Amino acid sequence: MKKTALVLSIIFTILTFIGAGYVLYNKGQVNAGYAIIPFLFSLSSIAFYRNRK
Repeated sequence: MKKTALVLSIIFTILTFIGAGYVLYNKGQVNAGYAIIPFLFSLSSIAFYRNRK
């Protein structure tokens, strides 16, 4: 379970950077949720991983 949380946090962190790049590429004309939603999932996965450690 702990390893799964770590893998998910890495995946969501990568998705956060991709989403932020997409928003910047489109000069902010698209929804910022493309970067924020994966960021929130990443934070929750990291918190879960740290609590299980």
